[in-house]
Amino acid sequence: MTLTPVEPTIRSRPVYAPLEPRPGHLHLIVADGEGAEAVTDMLAKSADAGNLLAAAHVMYCPGPNGTDMADRLAALGPTQFYRGPTIPALLTRLERVLLDARMGTQFYLAGTEGLCGQAERAIMQTGFPATAIQKEHRGSTVRRVQCVHCKGITENVSTDPFTCSHCGLNLFVRDHYSRRLAAFQGVNIDAEDPGQVPEAVVRFK
Repeated sequence: MTLTPVEPTIRSRPVYAPLEPRPGHLHLIVADGEGAEAVTDMLAKSADAGNLLAAAHVMYCPGPNGTDMADRLAALGPTQFYRGPTIPALLTRLERVLLDARMGTQFYLAGTEGLCGQAERAIMQTGFPATAIQKEHRGSTVRRVQCVHCKGITENVSTDPFTCSHCGLNLFVRDHYSRRLAAFQGVNIDAEDPGQVPEAVVRFK
């Protein structure tokens, strides 16, 4: 599977590109689901993959669709490898690792937009520049969506519209994306005509 295509819509929509090997004293690789394929493809392009892996800390969890390629990444032989059960567990590990990271670290994020966005937010909160972070979207296109009304966040949204898991409003999923929240925005679709809700369509898989 190649880079998951993203149609350009509005300026806040995240942009992704294939991961590229870069020089660095530490390589933090964070992936879920099919993001493992992006990592292996990136390493295949490296003329010095052995040294990159010798300075690599790989963190991985299965994707929302159940895809689990942990064994494939572990077999590459990175100096440190962690398989988490969920994205929250993975982010807890990342936050601990970031406490000891220093400038010159390279970050490679791959997989779902939910993982890439939340990992990028954690990294940038520690002061690392955006130029040190690469992101490649692979696999599931389900979205992490914030209800703009109750501020609750619903994970792995696949339909549009959908029902907010916190307040129960019917929400239209916008392409507007907040890097601060690492989430797309959901807006009440029947605010002016209560009960007039279009049939939900699976837009994200």
